[in-house]
Amino acid sequence: MERYISEYVDYLNYEKGLSANTRAAYRRDLEKLKLFLQDSYSIGDPVLINREHIMAFLTWQLDNEAQYSSIARSLSSIKTFYRFLLLEGYTKKNPTENIETPKIKRKLPAVLSIDEVDNLMEQPKISTKLGIRDRAMLELLYGTGVRVSELLDLQTEDINTTAGFLRCIGKGRKERILPVNQTSLFWIQNYLAKSRSFLIKNPLERTLFLNARGNRMSRQGFFKILAGYAQKAQINKEVTPHTIRHSFATHLLENGADLRAVQEMLGHADISTTQIYTHLTKTRLREVFQMYHPRA
Repeated sequence: MERYISEYVDYLNYEKGLSANTRAAYRRDLEKLKLFLQDSYSIGDPVLINREHIMAFLTWQLDNEAQYSSIARSLSSIKTFYRFLLLEGYTKKNPTENIETPKIKRKLPAVLSIDEVDNLMEQPKISTKLGIRDRAMLELLYGTGVRVSELLDLQTEDINTTAGFLRCIGKGRKERILPVNQTSLFWIQNYLAKSRSFLIKNPLERTLFLNARGNRMSRQGFFKILAGYAQKAQINKEVTPHTIRHSFATHLLENGADLRAVQEMLGHADISTTQIYTHLTKTRLREVFQMYHPRA
């Protein structure tokens, strides 16, 4: 089964243009299925797998306290894997064909208030080179709403500080051009002038944001930095890069931005993904009404 999984992951890379993180997630889901089938049924050939085997795997995940969202993602990975096998002629049947994906209630994302965002931005120690870098990263994250992977993948040539635009490569290798606000530009220019030249070790390195060793910063590294600043700011919410992205979109819509424009900036292929933020703003409006209206 490993050969088929490897071919499928290559297909996701070269044919679909999916990111390394997305490909790794698909592989993890399929590796779990492979190990389960080997241990439970001594099956190593995907052609021999039937609907009962898939259902047993999903039940096993549930018994091991996997969340419904994880099970739904796992089933989605298996479904697309079998579509690939059918496409390549490796099998003539799809055991996932009549298995419905569990319906997951979409949880409204956490959003920071504008005061919380302002407080968060003040936490990096801008008298240090790393503090200037961190301030630039936080400002750009909130100023553009980019995904954390997009932020960390930025190259020096992707940002035009004169014109105030950023070139971003999103999911499926899709390119979008984003406007960059003056505050973000100010801190990026500060970072380029005062920090990056001291952090860089390899003169050929093109990654925009570097860690203390002069390399591309990891997701884990940035998550840790952000969590530290959120704690210093005494924000009593889980603050992740996605929280900043949610806050960017919500604040735009609350101030009258067009939904389609926000969809373009976020890089959502389907506007229904963006519409979750309209529900969020309605929830916030209800909270304000109940808090301040005399008859609420």
